[in-house]
Formats: sequence, C-alpha cells, structure tokens
Amino acid sequence: MLGIVWISLQVSLTALLIGALLGLPIGALLATERFAGKKTIIVTLNTLMGVPTVIVGVLVYLMLSRTWPLGMWGWLFTVNGMIVVKTLLTTPLIATLRRQILEDSWKIHRDFFLSLRFPPLSRFKWLIWDCRFSLILAILAVLARVISAVGAVMIVGGNIDHSTRTMTTAIAIETSKGNLPLALALGIVLLTIVLFANLLTFAVCQVAERRYG
Repeated sequence: MLGIVWISLQVSLTALLIGALLGLPIGALLATERFAGKKTIIVTLNTLMGVPTVIVGVLVYLMLSRTWPLGMWGWLFTVNGMIVVKTLLTTPLIATLRRQILEDSWKIHRDFFLSLRFPPLSRFKWLIWDCRFSLILAILAVLARVISAVGAVMIVGGNIDHSTRTMTTAIAIETSKGNLPLALALGIVLLTIVLFANLLTFAVCQVAERRYG
C-alpha cells in the first residue's frame, strides 16, 4: 500500500509543480498584458478547466502511442505518462485562477507601475508577492482536485501493479474485486491527504488575516 501512496504523491506533486511553473507565467501575462488573441486564450483555458479528465486521458494516450511521434519516448503506461496527463489537467486551472487573482491586483496598481515604467518581469514579481497568499490557496485547491483524478490516470498509466497504480485507480479496481478493506484503507489515506491540504489552506488564510486584517 505504501508503494501506491508514494506513486500517487510523486505523480500529483510533480504535475502540480510543473503546472505551476507553466500556469503562473501564463496567468500573469493574461492579467497584465494586452495582445491579439488574448480573449481566445482565456476562453480556451476556461474550456479546458471543464473538460472531462477521461477525454484528456484519451488524447494523451494517442499522443504517447507508438503511432504518434511522441511514442518514441516510451512513456505510455509509465509514471512519466501520468505526470504528463496530470500536468495538462493542472496547468489550465492554475493559469485561470492566477489570472483572476492577479487581474484584480493589476487594476489597483496599474497606473503606479506604468508611471514608474516597470518592465513586465518586475511587474510579475511584485504582483506575485502581493498576491502570494491567494496564489498559495489556489495551488492547494488544485492539488486536492488533481490527486483525486481517476479516468485519465487509468487510461495513460494502465493501472499496473507496483508500477503505475495510484490510490484512486487502486480504490476502483479493489472495489470491483471485492477487496473492500484495502479500498477503504486507501480511501482513508486519500481523504487524510486532502484534509491536510485543506488544513494547510486554512492556516494560510489565518496568517493572511492576522497580517493584513
């Protein structure tokens, strides 16, 4: 069971980190800059937030299959493949949430930044620091969602025992086999992780309230 928990955390946390590294700059760019196609990108990101995870799983499965160029990587039915699919799930979420958070701050400080002629990178850094607590809350909320994904991970990972089996896919297969004790145990572990993420979110909110009232 520990191996299943480790794979779940490895895949979800890695995907969350990559998704944050990709999504945060995209969100900041959309929040502060004006350019052609901006509205199209925003609509696309909002659409991707609501796409069923199974569809994302099928698309990544096709991308990583041997009939496609990415098939040479051999990532289908591997941990790397699951990280790819979860990264595609997290990036639009983080980018959209960050845009919404930073856009409000940008409206308040826009004239100040423009009057001092701050370059874009300096604006991004300042805004990120100003909204750091809200951004942390958004990322933690995404973690709680991505760690519970089932369909996409099962399609791309194959739910291979001791290799690509995660908590959610293990719960599904063990329940179908009638092994309810293991399924319940994994469910309790998963709930504990989500609870920890929520407690951490609550702690961040408390710190923010004490500092800024």
